[in-house]
Amino acid sequence: MNGAQGGRGRRIVLWRHGRTAWNLERRFQGTTDIELTDEGVAQARRAARLLASLKPDAIIASDLRRAAATAAELASVTGLGIQHDAALRETFAGTWQGLTHDEIIGRYGEEYAAWKRGEPIRRGGGELETEVADRAAPVVLRHADQLPDGGTLVVVSHGGTIRTTIGRLLGLEAFHWEGLGGLSNCCWSVLGEGARGWRLLEHNAGTLPEPVLGDDV
Repeated sequence: MNGAQGGRGRRIVLWRHGRTAWNLERRFQGTTDIELTDEGVAQARRAARLLASLKPDAIIASDLRRAAATAAELASVTGLGIQHDAALRETFAGTWQGLTHDEIIGRYGEEYAAWKRGEPIRRGGGELETEVADRAAPVVLRHADQLPDGGTLVVVSHGGTIRTTIGRLLGLEAFHWEGLGGLSNCCWSVLGEGARGWRLLEHNAGTLPEPVLGDDV
């Protein structure tokens, strides 16, 4: 049986891109194509050496430069190719893009508050979070389904897209996706395949996952 219910022991590593200047300025990037800083490249290089030890079978990435450059560091260590897909881009947030956190609250305070309450809001007239999951999660699942048994897929994407994708793959209602929390630059989350589908093994990790030893495995 194909898919997560088949118990094929696959893993999905969802890896956020390295730091950009707009990250430091707390400026909403969205689909704006911002490059990594020198520190962002160094972060990606360090993380790539760790992730390479997981022996990934495939790498897919957003085609935005910050994600593509992050993925390139892992590709150079592993020798794997990268399949870029625009469906893995960050949330399009319309008029919010390019604004700092404080500017968004100042100009769109009610809209921001409604979003934080969990209401389905098109931030800046852009995408709903569920629409981001609608485009990104199927791409991740399609590539995961091509893995060998026990295989590992690395997905290089963006904080919002990763959170919504994880929420969708775990079967959580959209209201609860915010509860997953954000990812730091160049940190990653790991989903593993269990008997009842995908489950979250690591979240916002910056070191290699340790096995869970205990009664809850």
